[in-house]
Amino acid sequence: QVQLRESGGGLVQAGGSLRLSCAASGRTFTAAWFRQPPGNEREFVASILRNGGITSYADSVKGRFTITRGNGANMVYLQMNSLKPEDTAIYYCAAGNQLSTMSARYDYWGQGTQVTVSS
Repeated sequence: QVQLRESGGGLVQAGGSLRLSCAASGRTFTAAWFRQPPGNEREFVASILRNGGITSYADSVKGRFTITRGNGANMVYLQMNSLKPEDTAIYYCAAGNQLSTMSARYDYWGQGTQVTVSS
């Protein structure tokens, strides 16, 4: 059983930056970030393999967000730059054994961290 804990959310003005962190209690093959905007379904943001060799991004964040791994791959980070009000959401860290944009492919989830971008 892998436990995930996110941190780093908060309130930021449009154009600003935030760095989300996710600490995993065990080894995971793939990790990803999803988000759930107010009143909307959970959506894919970014994913990464354990060795960091392959990454994938949603079109809406490509060029602004960067997913990385650290500390022997037990940490996953999401660097978010040039934030927009539409990035406001609860951000979730996920982990599993398949690299996918689909939330159902991930076995473990964190509790989420709120990111609010003001205009």
